[in-house]
Amino acid sequence: MNSSASQEQRLPHIPVMVSEVLQYLNPQPNGTYLDGTVGAGGHATQILNQLSSNGRLIGIDRDAEALEICDQHFGASARPISVHQSSYHNFPVILEQLGISKVNGILLDLGLSSIQLNSETRGFSFESDGQLDMRFNRNSGETAAELISRSNEQELADIIFQFGEERHSRKIARSIKSFSNLTSVADLKEAVRRSTPPHQRRKTLARVFQAIRIAVNGELDNLAVFLDRFINYLSVGGRVVIMSYHSLEDRMVKHSFRNLKQSGQLKVLIKKPLIPSEDEQAQNSRARSAKLRAAERIT
Repeated sequence: MNSSASQEQRLPHIPVMVSEVLQYLNPQPNGTYLDGTVGAGGHATQILNQLSSNGRLIGIDRDAEALEICDQHFGASARPISVHQSSYHNFPVILEQLGISKVNGILLDLGLSSIQLNSETRGFSFESDGQLDMRFNRNSGETAAELISRSNEQELADIIFQFGEERHSRKIARSIKSFSNLTSVADLKEAVRRSTPPHQRRKTLARVFQAIRIAVNGELDNLAVFLDRFINYLSVGGRVVIMSYHSLEDRMVKHSFRNLKQSGQLKVLIKKPLIPSEDEQAQNSRARSAKLRAAERIT
Protein backbone atom coordinates (compact mmCIF):
# COMPACT_ATOMS: atom_id res chain seq x y z
CA MET A 1 0.00 0.00 0.00
CA ASN A 2 1.34 3.44 -0.91
CA SER A 3 1.98 6.04 1.75
CA SER A 4 -0.98 8.27 0.87
CA ALA A 5 -3.40 5.35 1.01
CA SER A 6 -1.87 4.30 4.33
CA GLN A 7 -2.37 7.79 5.67
CA GLU A 8 -6.01 7.89 4.52
CA GLN A 9 -6.68 4.47 6.07
CA ARG A 10 -5.92 5.87 9.50
CA LEU A 11 -8.66 8.45 9.03
CA PRO A 12 -12.12 7.33 10.22
CA HIS A 13 -14.99 6.91 7.81
CA ILE A 14 -18.46 6.60 9.29
CA PRO A 15 -21.14 5.20 6.96
CA VAL A 16 -24.36 7.23 6.96
CA MET A 17 -27.80 5.92 8.05
CA VAL A 18 -26.70 2.29 8.29
CA SER A 19 -29.85 1.03 10.02
CA GLU A 20 -32.09 2.83 7.52
CA VAL A 21 -30.11 1.44 4.58
CA LEU A 22 -30.49 -2.10 5.89
CA GLN A 23 -34.16 -1.60 6.66
CA TYR A 24 -35.07 -0.47 3.16
CA LEU A 25 -32.57 -2.53 1.19
CA ASN A 26 -33.78 -5.56 3.18
CA PRO A 27 -30.90 -7.90 2.20
CA GLN A 28 -31.91 -11.56 1.89
CA PRO A 29 -29.33 -14.21 2.84
CA ASN A 30 -29.04 -15.74 -0.65
CA GLY A 31 -29.53 -12.52 -2.60
CA THR A 32 -27.22 -10.67 -4.98
CA TYR A 33 -26.59 -7.01 -4.19
CA LEU A 34 -24.79 -4.12 -5.83
CA ASP A 35 -23.07 -1.39 -3.84
CA GLY A 36 -22.31 1.10 -6.59
CA THR A 37 -20.30 3.42 -4.33
CA VAL A 38 -18.59 0.89 -2.08
CA GLY A 39 -15.75 3.18 -0.99
CA ALA A 40 -13.88 1.77 1.99
CA GLY A 41 -16.67 -0.75 2.62
CA GLY A 42 -18.68 0.84 5.44
CA HIS A 43 -22.15 -0.10 4.18
CA ALA A 44 -20.79 -3.21 2.45
CA THR A 45 -19.68 -4.67 5.77
CA GLN A 46 -23.20 -4.37 7.16
CA ILE A 47 -24.80 -5.84 4.03
CA LEU A 48 -22.39 -8.77 4.06
CA ASN A 49 -23.34 -9.49 7.65
CA GLN A 50 -26.85 -10.23 6.36
CA LEU A 51 -25.72 -12.58 3.56
CA SER A 52 -25.06 -16.32 3.62
CA SER A 53 -22.24 -17.99 1.73
CA ASN A 54 -24.72 -18.27 -1.16
CA GLY A 55 -25.32 -14.53 -1.25
CA ARG A 56 -23.22 -12.11 -3.26
CA LEU A 57 -22.17 -8.46 -3.09
CA ILE A 58 -20.62 -6.56 -5.98
CA GLY A 59 -18.84 -3.36 -5.01
CA ILE A 60 -17.96 -0.59 -7.46
CA ASP A 61 -16.02 2.62 -6.93
CA ARG A 62 -13.92 5.00 -9.02
CA ASP A 63 -11.55 5.82 -6.18
CA ALA A 64 -8.50 3.55 -6.22
CA GLU A 65 -7.39 4.59 -2.73
CA ALA A 66 -10.78 3.74 -1.23
CA LEU A 67 -10.82 0.40 -3.05
CA GLU A 68 -7.35 -0.39 -1.77
CA ILE A 69 -8.64 0.04 1.77
CA CYS A 70 -11.71 -2.02 0.90
CA ASP A 71 -9.49 -4.79 -0.48
CA GLN A 72 -7.40 -4.74 2.69
CA HIS A 73 -10.56 -5.06 4.74
CA PHE A 74 -12.20 -7.87 2.78
CA GLY A 75 -9.31 -9.45 0.92
CA ALA A 76 -8.45 -12.15 3.43
CA SER A 77 -12.06 -13.03 4.21
CA ALA A 78 -14.15 -15.76 2.65
CA ARG A 79 -17.10 -13.41 2.37
CA PRO A 80 -18.86 -13.31 -1.03
CA ILE A 81 -17.76 -9.90 -2.29
CA SER A 82 -15.95 -8.72 -5.40
CA VAL A 83 -14.83 -5.11 -5.95
CA HIS A 84 -14.32 -3.31 -9.24
CA GLN A 85 -12.81 0.06 -10.12
CA SER A 86 -15.31 1.88 -12.30
CA SER A 87 -18.13 4.38 -12.10
CA TYR A 88 -21.43 3.00 -10.84
CA HIS A 89 -23.18 4.01 -14.07
CA ASN A 90 -21.11 1.35 -15.84
CA PHE A 91 -22.57 -1.40 -13.65
CA PRO A 92 -24.27 -3.26 -16.58
CA VAL A 93 -20.84 -4.00 -18.08
CA ILE A 94 -19.56 -5.38 -14.78
CA LEU A 95 -22.66 -7.50 -14.23
CA GLU A 96 -22.33 -8.90 -17.75
CA GLN A 97 -18.69 -9.80 -17.11
CA LEU A 98 -19.79 -11.62 -13.95
CA GLY A 99 -22.61 -13.42 -15.74
CA ILE A 100 -25.30 -11.70 -13.67
CA SER A 101 -28.50 -10.49 -15.32
CA LYS A 102 -30.47 -9.31 -12.27
CA VAL A 103 -29.71 -8.23 -8.72
CA ASN A 104 -31.92 -8.21 -5.64
CA GLY A 105 -30.87 -4.80 -4.46
CA ILE A 106 -28.82 -1.73 -5.32
CA LEU A 107 -27.30 0.85 -2.98
CA LEU A 108 -25.83 4.20 -3.97
CA ASP A 109 -24.32 6.57 -1.41
CA LEU A 110 -23.54 9.63 -3.51
CA GLY A 111 -21.63 11.52 -0.83
CA LEU A 112 -17.91 12.06 -0.54
CA SER A 113 -16.16 9.78 1.91
CA SER A 114 -14.18 11.00 4.87
CA ILE A 115 -11.13 9.57 3.11
CA GLN A 116 -11.66 11.98 0.23
CA LEU A 117 -12.65 15.00 2.30
CA ASN A 118 -9.77 14.58 4.75
CA SER A 119 -7.18 14.22 2.03
CA GLU A 120 -4.60 16.99 1.96
CA THR A 121 -3.61 16.19 -1.61
CA ARG A 122 -6.82 15.85 -3.60
CA GLY A 123 -8.51 19.23 -3.20
CA PHE A 124 -12.06 18.08 -2.46
CA SER A 125 -12.55 20.30 0.58
CA PHE A 126 -11.92 24.00 1.02
CA GLU A 127 -10.68 23.12 4.51
CA SER A 128 -7.85 21.05 3.03
CA ASP A 129 -4.65 22.14 1.31
CA GLY A 130 -2.80 21.12 -1.78
CA GLN A 131 -3.57 21.12 -5.48
CA LEU A 132 -6.99 21.30 -7.14
CA ASP A 133 -7.48 17.77 -8.38
CA MET A 134 -11.01 16.69 -7.32
CA ARG A 135 -11.06 13.59 -9.54
CA PHE A 136 -12.60 10.45 -8.07
CA ASN A 137 -10.31 8.46 -10.36
CA ARG A 138 -6.91 10.11 -10.37
CA ASN A 139 -5.78 8.01 -13.33
CA SER A 140 -8.15 9.54 -15.87
CA GLY A 141 -9.80 12.79 -16.85
CA GLU A 142 -8.86 16.39 -16.26
CA THR A 143 -8.22 17.91 -12.87
CA ALA A 144 -10.22 20.77 -11.42
CA ALA A 145 -7.29 23.09 -12.14
CA GLU A 146 -7.26 21.97 -15.78
CA LEU A 147 -11.03 22.43 -16.10
CA ILE A 148 -10.75 25.94 -14.66
CA SER A 149 -7.86 26.76 -16.99
CA ARG A 150 -9.65 25.69 -20.18
CA SER A 151 -13.06 27.16 -19.28
CA ASN A 152 -13.85 30.75 -20.14
CA GLU A 153 -15.53 33.07 -17.67
CA GLN A 154 -19.07 32.37 -18.90
CA GLU A 155 -18.58 28.60 -18.88
CA LEU A 156 -17.21 28.75 -15.36
CA ALA A 157 -20.09 30.95 -14.19
CA ASP A 158 -22.56 28.47 -15.66
CA ILE A 159 -20.88 25.56 -13.83
CA ILE A 160 -20.97 27.41 -10.51
CA PHE A 161 -24.59 28.49 -10.97
CA GLN A 162 -25.99 25.23 -12.35
CA PHE A 163 -24.11 22.75 -10.15
CA GLY A 164 -23.68 24.91 -7.05
CA GLU A 165 -26.83 27.04 -7.21
CA GLU A 166 -24.62 29.96 -6.21
CA ARG A 167 -26.07 33.43 -6.90
CA HIS A 168 -22.64 35.11 -6.97
CA SER A 169 -21.51 32.81 -9.77
CA ARG A 170 -20.61 35.55 -12.27
CA LYS A 171 -18.53 37.55 -9.80
CA ILE A 172 -16.77 34.40 -8.62
CA ALA A 173 -16.02 33.24 -12.16
CA ARG A 174 -14.60 36.65 -13.03
CA SER A 175 -12.40 36.55 -9.93
CA ILE A 176 -11.19 33.02 -10.70
CA LYS A 177 -10.25 33.93 -14.27
CA SER A 178 -8.35 36.99 -13.01
CA PHE A 179 -5.72 34.60 -11.63
CA SER A 180 -3.00 33.91 -14.17
CA ASN A 181 -2.47 30.38 -12.86
CA LEU A 182 -5.03 29.09 -10.38
CA THR A 183 -3.93 25.61 -9.31
CA SER A 184 -4.37 25.22 -5.54
CA VAL A 185 -7.13 25.07 -2.96
CA ALA A 186 -5.75 28.27 -1.46
CA ASP A 187 -5.97 30.01 -4.84
CA LEU A 188 -9.63 29.07 -5.31
CA LYS A 189 -10.50 30.13 -1.76
CA GLU A 190 -8.82 33.48 -2.35
CA ALA A 191 -10.75 33.97 -5.60
CA VAL A 192 -14.01 33.38 -3.73
CA ARG A 193 -12.94 35.65 -0.87
CA ARG A 194 -12.23 38.52 -3.26
CA SER A 195 -15.62 38.29 -4.94
CA THR A 196 -18.14 37.53 -2.19
CA PRO A 197 -19.34 39.13 1.04
CA PRO A 198 -18.05 37.56 4.26
CA HIS A 199 -21.53 36.66 5.50
CA GLN A 200 -22.07 32.91 5.04
CA ARG A 201 -18.88 32.61 2.98
CA ARG A 202 -18.38 29.03 4.15
CA LYS A 203 -21.63 28.08 2.43
CA THR A 204 -20.48 29.89 -0.69
CA LEU A 205 -17.17 28.03 -0.64
CA ALA A 206 -19.00 24.72 -0.18
CA ARG A 207 -21.21 25.46 -3.19
CA VAL A 208 -18.28 26.48 -5.40
CA PHE A 209 -16.23 23.40 -4.51
CA GLN A 210 -19.29 21.19 -5.01
CA ALA A 211 -19.99 22.68 -8.43
CA ILE A 212 -16.47 22.25 -9.74
CA ARG A 213 -16.24 18.70 -8.34
CA ILE A 214 -19.52 17.76 -10.04
CA ALA A 215 -18.25 19.14 -13.34
CA VAL A 216 -14.87 17.40 -13.06
CA ASN A 217 -16.44 14.00 -12.41
CA GLY A 218 -19.55 14.28 -14.58
CA GLU A 219 -21.60 13.34 -11.53
CA LEU A 220 -25.05 14.40 -12.70
CA ASP A 221 -24.54 12.85 -16.13
CA ASN A 222 -23.52 9.57 -14.51
CA LEU A 223 -26.52 9.64 -12.19
CA ALA A 224 -28.85 10.29 -15.13
CA VAL A 225 -27.43 7.27 -16.98
CA PHE A 226 -27.82 5.08 -13.89
CA LEU A 227 -31.40 6.18 -13.28
CA ASP A 228 -32.26 5.37 -16.87
CA ARG A 229 -30.78 1.85 -16.61
CA PHE A 230 -31.18 0.41 -13.13
CA ILE A 231 -34.76 -0.85 -13.43
CA ASN A 232 -33.72 -3.30 -16.16
CA TYR A 233 -31.28 -5.02 -13.80
CA LEU A 234 -33.39 -5.10 -10.65
CA SER A 235 -35.38 -8.26 -10.06
CA VAL A 236 -39.08 -8.11 -9.19
CA GLY A 237 -39.21 -7.56 -5.44
CA GLY A 238 -35.72 -6.09 -5.54
CA ARG A 239 -35.01 -2.74 -3.92
CA VAL A 240 -32.99 0.35 -4.72
CA VAL A 241 -31.73 2.70 -2.01
CA ILE A 242 -30.08 6.01 -2.93
CA MET A 243 -28.58 8.59 -0.60
CA SER A 244 -27.96 12.04 -2.05
CA TYR A 245 -26.38 15.09 -0.48
CA HIS A 246 -27.63 18.07 -2.44
CA SER A 247 -30.89 19.13 -4.04
CA LEU A 248 -29.80 18.54 -7.64
CA GLU A 249 -29.21 14.81 -7.07
CA ASP A 250 -32.23 14.36 -4.82
CA ARG A 251 -34.50 15.98 -7.41
CA MET A 252 -33.24 13.63 -10.11
CA VAL A 253 -33.84 10.56 -7.93
CA LYS A 254 -37.29 11.78 -6.91
CA HIS A 255 -38.37 12.35 -10.51
CA SER A 256 -36.97 9.02 -11.68
CA PHE A 257 -38.78 7.09 -8.96
CA ARG A 258 -42.00 9.00 -9.65
CA ASN A 259 -41.86 8.27 -13.39
CA LEU A 260 -41.20 4.57 -12.79
CA LYS A 261 -44.07 4.50 -10.28
CA GLN A 262 -46.41 6.06 -12.84
CA SER A 263 -45.38 3.43 -15.39
CA GLY A 264 -46.28 0.71 -12.88
CA GLN A 265 -42.75 -0.65 -12.48
CA LEU A 266 -41.77 0.72 -9.08
CA LYS A 267 -43.30 1.13 -5.65
CA VAL A 268 -41.92 4.12 -3.77
CA LEU A 269 -41.27 3.05 -0.18
CA ILE A 270 -40.78 6.52 1.34
CA LYS A 271 -43.02 9.50 0.51
CA LYS A 272 -40.50 12.04 1.78
CA PRO A 273 -36.77 11.35 1.94
CA LEU A 274 -35.35 10.19 5.24
CA ILE A 275 -32.70 12.28 6.94
CA PRO A 276 -30.27 11.19 9.65
CA SER A 277 -31.44 11.32 13.24
CA GLU A 278 -30.39 14.23 15.43
CA ASP A 279 -28.02 11.91 17.29
CA GLU A 280 -26.34 10.78 14.07
CA GLN A 281 -26.03 14.35 12.84
CA ALA A 282 -24.43 15.33 16.13
CA GLN A 283 -21.95 12.45 15.91
CA ASN A 284 -21.20 12.83 12.19
CA SER A 285 -21.53 16.36 10.84
CA ARG A 286 -21.02 15.16 7.27
CA ALA A 287 -24.29 13.22 7.49
CA ARG A 288 -26.37 16.36 7.96
CA SER A 289 -27.26 16.91 4.32
CA ALA A 290 -28.00 13.26 3.51
CA LYS A 291 -31.39 12.30 2.10
CA LEU A 292 -32.39 8.68 1.59
CA ARG A 293 -34.97 7.48 -0.94
CA ALA A 294 -35.97 3.86 -1.51
CA ALA A 295 -38.19 1.93 -3.90
CA GLU A 296 -39.08 -1.63 -4.86
CA ARG A 297 -39.59 -3.11 -8.31
CA ILE A 298 -43.10 -4.57 -8.58
CA THR A 299 -43.34 -5.68 -12.25
